[in-house]
Amino acid sequence: MNWIGKWRNQYGSIVEIIDDANGKLAGMFRTALPDSAFYGQDVRISGIHQGNCVCFAAAGQGPAGDVIVSYTGMIREGRMETLWFVVADAALTASAAGEPAAVKKLNWWRSMTTSADTFKRVS
Repeated sequence: MNWIGKWRNQYGSIVEIIDDANGKLAGMFRTALPDSAFYGQDVRISGIHQGNCVCFAAAGQGPAGDVIVSYTGMIREGRMETLWFVVADAALTASAAGEPAAVKKLNWWRSMTTSADTFKRVS
């Protein structure tokens, strides 16, 4: 399986894989979602692959602090079908409507978000 290329998900976010040698992946991720902690950034990805199976992750900082996203999935019918997890160390919260937000550390169970994305190769 050749993983090198640009892959776009259903929201317009892009994963660009620039190296897939020796079972490893390297590249970058750029989200299209303005409410993502990574919005406006190109974050480096690294990962592994075996046959049609793939896993990669990115880490960075958002407005509230440290964030990591990991994707695990496989190729089916030319699409990269993935499940993802985001872990965020903190969130911006306000004590009441109209009050300024402040960074608040999250309990571990509150810091996790998960969903699924389908990426299609665009180049």
